[in-house]
Formats: sequence, structure tokens, C-alpha cells
Amino acid sequence: MKKLSVFFLLVLWAASVLGQDEPKFPSMPAAVSNNAVASLKGGFQLFSLMGVGPKKNWDDVTNQVYIMTVTHTGKWTTGRSVPGPAGRLNAAAGGAKGLVVLMGGYVVDNQGMETTVPDVNVYEPGARRWSRGKDIPVAVDSAVTGVTHDRFVYLIGGRSAGGPVNDVQIYDVEKDTWSQATPFPGTPAFGMAGGIADEEIVIVDGAKPGAAGGPRYVASDECWLGKIDHKDPTKIEWSKLPPHPGTARFGIAGGGGDRDHRIYFSGGTSAPHDYNGASYDGTPADVSTVTFAYELHGHRWETLNANTYDPRADGRGLLETPLGPVVLGGMVKNLAVTARVSLFAKK
Repeated sequence: MKKLSVFFLLVLWAASVLGQDEPKFPSMPAAVSNNAVASLKGGFQLFSLMGVGPKKNWDDVTNQVYIMTVTHTGKWTTGRSVPGPAGRLNAAAGGAKGLVVLMGGYVVDNQGMETTVPDVNVYEPGARRWSRGKDIPVAVDSAVTGVTHDRFVYLIGGRSAGGPVNDVQIYDVEKDTWSQATPFPGTPAFGMAGGIADEEIVIVDGAKPGAAGGPRYVASDECWLGKIDHKDPTKIEWSKLPPHPGTARFGIAGGGGDRDHRIYFSGGTSAPHDYNGASYDGTPADVSTVTFAYELHGHRWETLNANTYDPRADGRGLLETPLGPVVLGGMVKNLAVTARVSLFAKK
């Protein structure tokens, strides 16, 4: 009976807030990009944490938390702000054991200096309470994340103080401990996209250091599949995947979908860029309209939409919900920061 009630609530909510002609979802309370995102309760509860606002400068970085419970009011609410004097950019987040784990990211000072931090903050939504978790062994920003067994939060790749890394670090929510998993064998990169579903990891693209005399960073076109050992979460068997649909990109929104056995990807830009959208090579950072997925059962790439409505860059993650995958905020085609939430219809 409880499952039926949840289903009917979802149907009523969808009918009231979703448009008939194009995908729509209630916008967040404020525009934000480079924000960490996470979900709980099977995708019925969505979180956006920190990021940068429309001015896209150091003093517009926020520590705000926005929350939506899909089956409740269909409206966004404000959670308790992330502790600390300043917000962070390109942090990673994952939901497990009814908690949201917020990891890493970087802070920006008034001189534009970026400092990657090892902070782990754990949020208990019901109590509106933050606690401190054990610091990340290798502090990173702009990493890929995913969760297995409602317990292990994976932090894949990212940028450390010394540059991009290919580390795979695992946070155990139950024990508040970190362990190192099998690193991915490709070129170290940050700003990659990907996710975990069915205990398999898919990661693509991102930025790698450029050649001497050229741009600081250039796009990476590598795609990797990692199969997590069923008995040991630190053991991963990696293999290289063929190129995905479309060109290599930076700042794609990605995330795993256990319901559909897919890892979803959407948007991003062809040129790596900083948090305000300025490309490292000086070319315009155009936002791709391609949405695609890797289908885990068939082991193949799928183009879901070559002309995606309301495409995004720097959404930092794509969350699975019962209505389909969503991207929270990010930058739109003209690189303006948005509060809009894109809902992608299921294939």
C-alpha cells in the first residue's frame, strides 16, 4: 500500500509541475554552477551544494544547500549551509545511509588563487546537522563520484595541488575511513564525467595538461570502463572503451542509472575552461547539445538526443530520479549561470 501511495504521489506531482510540450522541472532558489549534487531515497530527494552564482567571480561562491523532496511539495527548500567561512567549487557529493557526503573542491581568494581542500562534510538532512568526516587522503576537486552498496562513496580522478590524478579513493560511510582502489590506467584528468551503476564505473573525457608552449589544459578523449569486484570494493578491473558519441568534452554532466543499467552523459564544452567559462586556449566555450549513455548490459554507446533541450556545462553531475535523469543548474549556451533543472526523458 505504501508503494502505491508513493507512486500516485509521484504521478500527481509530475502532472502538476512538468510541462506538456517540453521537459520542465522546478528551478532551484538561485542560479548556481560548479555545484556538487547528490540524491537520497532512491532519487526522490535531490541536493545541490555550494558552487558559484551569476557573477562568476570569487565573491559569488556560495555555501548554500538546496533540497527538493519530489513526493512532498514539489518545491525547493534551503538546507543548513555548509560549515566554513567560504563556499567551494567543483566539490563532489554522494548519498549513502541517509547522509550526504560532501568531498573536496577548491576555494578561491580575492586574488584568484585556487586552493584544493581535503575537507569531508557529512550532512544529516532530517536533523539539519553537519559533521566532519575524515579528510581525503589525496585532496582533489573536479572528480567523478558514485556510490555502491549504500555505503561506499567513490572519488575518481580529479585535480590535486600537483595536477590531475588517476587515483580512485573510497570513503566508507559506516566506518568514516578512506581506502585506495585500483587507479584507472589512463591519462590523469580532471573535469571528467561518469558514474557508477550495477557495480560498474564509466568515465570519459575531462582535461589533461597541454604540451609545452600550448594551452595549460586540453581535452582528453579517453573512455574507461571499470568493473568493481563483488567481494572487494577496492579491486577494479579497468578496460578501455571506444570513443563515445560526439567530440571529447569538458564539464559534461554524468551519472549512473541503476534502474536503466546505464551511465548517462549530457552537455559539456569542447574546450576545457575555468569556473567562469573562460577557455584555457582562448576559444569560445560552446555548450554541446548531445546527450548519450553507455548501456551496461549491451556494452554499447547510445545517442539519446543529438539536440538536447536546454543543454548544460559544469552541472557537476547527473542524478537519477524516478522521472528520469536530471541536471541541477550549471551554465547554459551563452555561459550564463542558471537555476533551471533539466529533466531528460527516459529512453
